[in-house]
Amino acid sequence: MVVEAWLARAAASRPEHTALQTPEGDCSYAQLLAAASTGADVLAARGVGAGERVAIALPPGLEFARALHACLLLSAVAVPIDLRLSAGERGAIAVGCVASVEAPLGSVDEPGPGEGSTSAARARYRHELDATAVVIHTSGTSSVPKPIELTYGNLLWSALGSAVALGLDGEERWLCALPVSHVGGLSILVRSAIYATTALLHERFETERVLRALHEQQVTLVSLVATTLARLLDAGLEHPPALRCALTGGGPVPAALVQRASEAGVPVSMTYGLTESCSQVTTTPVAALAGGDLGAGPPLFCTRVCCADDGEILVSGPTVAPRSLQPDGRLHTGDLGRIDERGRLWLTGRKADTIVSGGENVAPSEVEAVLERHPDVLEAAVLARADERWGEAVTAIVVGRPGRTPDGEALRAHCAAALASYKVPKTIELREQALPRTRSGKLLRRELA
Repeated sequence: MVVEAWLARAAASRPEHTALQTPEGDCSYAQLLAAASTGADVLAARGVGAGERVAIALPPGLEFARALHACLLLSAVAVPIDLRLSAGERGAIAVGCVASVEAPLGSVDEPGPGEGSTSAARARYRHELDATAVVIHTSGTSSVPKPIELTYGNLLWSALGSAVALGLDGEERWLCALPVSHVGGLSILVRSAIYATTALLHERFETERVLRALHEQQVTLVSLVATTLARLLDAGLEHPPALRCALTGGGPVPAALVQRASEAGVPVSMTYGLTESCSQVTTTPVAALAGGDLGAGPPLFCTRVCCADDGEILVSGPTVAPRSLQPDGRLHTGDLGRIDERGRLWLTGRKADTIVSGGENVAPSEVEAVLERHPDVLEAAVLARADERWGEAVTAIVVGRPGRTPDGEALRAHCAAALASYKVPKTIELREQALPRTRSGKLLRRELA
């Protein structure tokens, strides 16, 4: 199926509406279309054709967005590269790309010869929904990053499903301080173009800058992970005036943190997603937030979720990358969970992280959630250590809150009050440094093993 290019459609319907707002400047939809059209012509002159991969090695900002949309207009495949990777890692990701964008493709004020009018652009550019649009590399929490090919159809259905769950206002202003080289950040840019709404794009998460934006720039949606939500609350975030929802995921989100946000007047919608599913799989609808739901919510309206006999979460539907499907037609996520009687998904951990201690299975995320409810604990990681008696001993690494020193035996007693005895950590180690995480906030447990 072929559809009109999203950016051309947005520019035709709302030419003067702000498409992007960044610390380096703003850009209307008419301006963004002009710049992206120029960029598409530049790429074509370099020999880039439809279906060919283009590495985008630019920091998040106006130039990144222009390069991304230039690729989409040309039907080339955009491959965003995280500039924080080493040269060798960046090179590995760029293998197979016929071109690399490391500098601006063209000025927004100087449309190229192929740009022409908005009506000409609408006639010129189309998206084939079955074609690959972007290649996103997973964050590599358990192995080296792997490439995931997402189609235009994946992106479109994800945007529609998100809009149903979160609602959609024509004056939406979605703040992105997530890496645009990962699906959570990139999807904000794509969805905003599909909706013809505004994306506020920060190069990186900086607590004070995000805090100011939430209070002063009429932000209606923001995407966060548990650690960044905690930093904002620590910095004094309260009752942001226009915020409808802080979409929070990227890993387990402690119930105590959600409660703390609620008390500060910050509406939090829990979400669970993967790169292979084009971001969101389940999301707590905004309409349900007043009821105090703490789970990751029901599936997006176009997505189907079930749990295998061993608890593994299986996903199917039009948001799933075609090459990520198993022969049974489902995405096997490697995550563990359960679905309650209301159809809401509750995460219980990673299949590969399961600790077998004395013949009993222990989900590290469950123990971590209990530890992080203790007032002295800022964050915790639970992992297995080889043990002659237990086979694998449940071990916790804990970072205390500023000015507090958690007591190991007190934490064990705290766990014993909420967990079965075999789940209580045999050893608790205190750590002063923050736990290692990916840029999207996921715990890098393997670096602590």
